[in-house]
Amino acid sequence: MSGTRLTRWVAAIPMAALALATIYPLVFTTNVAMKTRREYVLDRFSLTDSLRWDNIVKAWTSVGMSRYFLNSVVVVACSVALLLLLGSMAGFALARLRFRGSSLLFLGILAALFIPFQVIMVPLARIMADTGLIDTYPGLILAYVAQFLPFTIFLLTSYYSTVPPDIIDAARIDGNSVYGVYWRIMLPIGAPALLSVGVLNALFCWNDVLISLLLMPSAEHRTLMVGVTSLRGQYSDDIPTFASGVLIAAVPVLVAYLFLQRQIADGVTAGSTKG
Repeated sequence: MSGTRLTRWVAAIPMAALALATIYPLVFTTNVAMKTRREYVLDRFSLTDSLRWDNIVKAWTSVGMSRYFLNSVVVVACSVALLLLLGSMAGFALARLRFRGSSLLFLGILAALFIPFQVIMVPLARIMADTGLIDTYPGLILAYVAQFLPFTIFLLTSYYSTVPPDIIDAARIDGNSVYGVYWRIMLPIGAPALLSVGVLNALFCWNDVLISLLLMPSAEHRTLMVGVTSLRGQYSDDIPTFASGVLIAAVPVLVAYLFLQRQIADGVTAGSTKG
């Protein structure tokens, strides 16, 4: 019994330290966002004596965080919708519709997972410039789809491979076409995987800075994370306003993690097993 308790304590202590290291930056940022500039200059580590929302209101209205927030919502929603549509169709085809070259195509998709974005960023920027997609929502959405589609296809292919083939055969006997099987059978069955992969892709797109910074140079079309990074230079002498912008960007991600922990965990492990 004592050995079991010791083992639990050995595991609990580093986990508690990791949790503290994760929570402290958020608490510190919230505390700074509630301070005035004078309070921050006098003592940046002291606890604020009252809750002040002036800095958050200023960041949301005057600084333009509301516009950046809306840009991110539009881009992320459209990107995730396209990723799930294309990924589910490709995953179903690769998992259950055997055709010539399907195995080679799947290996190519796996290889694409290991290509860093930095390797393709210059050719991508040139293609986007030549097609007039720089500083446009469709351009950034297409870039996100291209970047995260291999990951989406890989996970959904692994998930659809676990679906018993008898279900598909029964649907075909009932008169369903390939598209009917996909729409009426595979999409409902794949709902848990689609939700998990959708949440992960939404977080990837929401937290991205590099792709958005490359393809959206104008302030009007900036996404939220790029807007936050720009605040650091504009408000270097007004750290509470900068902290308020960071807080606005972090809250949606925090809420997603709190309420969708199971879906995120399932999405991470979706491709680890194959039936």
